[in-house]
Amino acid sequence: MAERSTAAVGVADNGGDEPLTAEAEQSPADGVAGEPEQRADSAEARGSVAADSPTVKTSAPELHSGHKLARRYRLEECVTRLDGFSSWRAVDEKLRRAVGVHILPGGHPRARSVLAAARSSALLGDPRFVQVLDAVEENDLVYVVHEWLPDATELTTLLAVGPLEPHDAYQMASQVASAMSAAHREGLAHLRLNPNAVLRTSTGQWRIRGLAVNAALRGIGSDTPQRTDTESIGALLYASLTQRWPYENDAYGMSGLPKDIGLIAPDQVRAGVHRGLSELAMRALVNDGATASRHEAACTTPEELVKAIGDMPRIRPPEPAFTAPPEYQRTTYQQGNYGRTAPLPGTAASMSAPPAPLQSRTGKALKWAVSALLIAALGLGSWQLADALMEQGNKPKDSGTTKTEDGGGKNAGLPKPGPIKIAAAQEYVAEGDAQHPGDVAKTYDGDRSTYWRTKTFTSGPSIAPLKPGVGIMYDLGSTRNVSTATLDLRYGGDHTTVDLYAADSLTPPSLGSMTKVGSVTAQGTTATVKVSKAVRTRYVLVWLTAVPLSGPDSATYSGAGYKQAIGEVRFAG
Repeated sequence: MAERSTAAVGVADNGGDEPLTAEAEQSPADGVAGEPEQRADSAEARGSVAADSPTVKTSAPELHSGHKLARRYRLEECVTRLDGFSSWRAVDEKLRRAVGVHILPGGHPRARSVLAAARSSALLGDPRFVQVLDAVEENDLVYVVHEWLPDATELTTLLAVGPLEPHDAYQMASQVASAMSAAHREGLAHLRLNPNAVLRTSTGQWRIRGLAVNAALRGIGSDTPQRTDTESIGALLYASLTQRWPYENDAYGMSGLPKDIGLIAPDQVRAGVHRGLSELAMRALVNDGATASRHEAACTTPEELVKAIGDMPRIRPPEPAFTAPPEYQRTTYQQGNYGRTAPLPGTAASMSAPPAPLQSRTGKALKWAVSALLIAALGLGSWQLADALMEQGNKPKDSGTTKTEDGGGKNAGLPKPGPIKIAAAQEYVAEGDAQHPGDVAKTYDGDRSTYWRTKTFTSGPSIAPLKPGVGIMYDLGSTRNVSTATLDLRYGGDHTTVDLYAADSLTPPSLGSMTKVGSVTAQGTTATVKVSKAVRTRYVLVWLTAVPLSGPDSATYSGAGYKQAIGEVRFAG
């Protein structure tokens, strides 16, 4: 009987596991540092397989482009073939979208562990990871279907151009560390975090693919999984700052470090590297006892790394450089020639210049006529101005607010705040589990009868100390002036407290890295948060810190307790 486990459906992943290549890799997550892994389309034919796995023979039917799994997933392109399994770009014909698929023969010695890893990863449901959509065993095959992100770019590709800007490297490290900290709290490890497993989307969000599954496919384990993943994050940060892999062997298109000198800090490898990020990378790597130059304690878990990042001063994105328009030149004046210097006589420019003004009697008469009109206009204007000032001086002073014809105040003529369209959103998890990340889009779908909801808490109204809060980070598409946020709530009462934060990215490392710009405690089913001071931002966090007590509710599938649900969120600026 076929076994089938289906996870929540999301957007899609731009890679099988890794690109089809024969390039050797080295990573602390691969088992023993310094033992490269060979990957190639014909690896098995050449007798070259992963160093940590035995050769696997299979009698499964040969797969090819066009083959269809479960009469639904049509294979398009093989991106990895290694050690008895293959990874494909495929098409989900039922939902008409691209997906990625890992395939193993049913008799593969790691088939069961791959299924277990895929199902555990799917249950996490954290949007910072590429989601597992299906994990199936049928027809002597085991296959795992996952998202395919067409707008995402591997860190490997980004580093092929050069090192990342400090702000980008900071965001990558903080987002990856925060995601892995959440995964380890649920007992999940990656063990193969490398530049191929980290993707940046078009919105600037960093996502991780292959959680638990990539290691299971290769039979990789670790006695210290948190230490392994933390060191891998340190290697990613090191490579992002220097465009060098922090081990002796070349890997991922980057040169390794010079042999026999050991691990040296990134700011000693490349000039201009941010000092704080350089020290952070060394604290995470802790290779052979190496630590940062100021001898801070090593970070051995993702959670410790998140705390270290949170203690750093925020690294802001670079200000856009001003460049003058190409037509800009120093302004000069000469008769018949404005905005440019006079050309030399006899040059092409002088020959093509417009003729000098008319010097005839007609031309002179025209000049005098224009001058007379200008003098008359100036005199008339001066007389009208003086008359208006005299009338103003005779009026009594009004200490009240100036009114306009429509009865409005002195600001009535100013444009009213306009709506801001939400481009994307995702749950922000500061601590513990996510709430209902699959329902986030319901808060800006235009339908007030659909909700994103919190879980039901046994104590309240304050969510703390169970959690610092719960909420959703919104992407406004571009940097905008934000003045208010309005929430439609399902449960009334006077205990729903909503805070508003401005952030630098869709997944900031902590609440402390954001700026609180407003707060309100709702008195009913509508909460309007007014920004306390002018703010320009692209990312806004709607953060609930207190929720009301309410009875059981079948509409949101929840029992009695402290809870809240958000129907629609609207921003104005």
